[in-house]
Amino acid sequence: MQQLPLEVRLADHAVFDSFHAAGNELLLHQLRSAATLPGQPPLWLWAPSGQGKSHLLQAAVALADESSRRAAYLPLDSSPPLPAGVLEGMGTLALVCLDDLQVVTGQPEWERALFRLHEELRNNAGNLVVASRVPPAETPIGLADLASRLKSGTTFRVQALDDEGRLRALQLRARFRGFELPDETGRYLLARVGRGVAELFQLLDELDRAALAAQKQLTIPFVRQVLGS
Repeated sequence: MQQLPLEVRLADHAVFDSFHAAGNELLLHQLRSAATLPGQPPLWLWAPSGQGKSHLLQAAVALADESSRRAAYLPLDSSPPLPAGVLEGMGTLALVCLDDLQVVTGQPEWERALFRLHEELRNNAGNLVVASRVPPAETPIGLADLASRLKSGTTFRVQALDDEGRLRALQLRARFRGFELPDETGRYLLARVGRGVAELFQLLDELDRAALAAQKQLTIPFVRQVLGS
């Protein structure tokens, strides 16, 4: 059996407990099942960039690892592009999570490799979870057998958070980094930095590092100073 071709390091924060689940509770339940139970139907997650798809896929792999189940997370939107052969050997895993599926659909070699992976996982009671920026109905898949397999599974749109949800998600992320984010500072960030959750998380991480270096709390004056606004 060929060795798995590469190691993808999971983000330390990417666990289910650090994901603010508002509106996505059923999706998290299904992902936990895929991570811990054999023989589950394929899952297709979709949403625009920055809604937490990568976090959820990595959280599923982390939970599978905790449950002593062999699992892999593979981001397909890589530079340089990955060859389809990267999937060889993954059919024996308990869980395979493929991120940014839309990058490789429509490519015959990739579609054949994805179909083989699906069949191997099914024969071995393994589970497949994919994430894409578009729903199955809008995804051009030339290989009919692959299209029918993937589209016969369960599809979830990752629900976007409103402003209150984004604030709570920021505060949850802060607690996982070991500090508390005051409501007023969080609301300041949301009002001044109108970006998606993933970008807000990245900014919060940068502010935390700056606060640690300066031995400061994340107050609005300090945040304003760091942001230069």
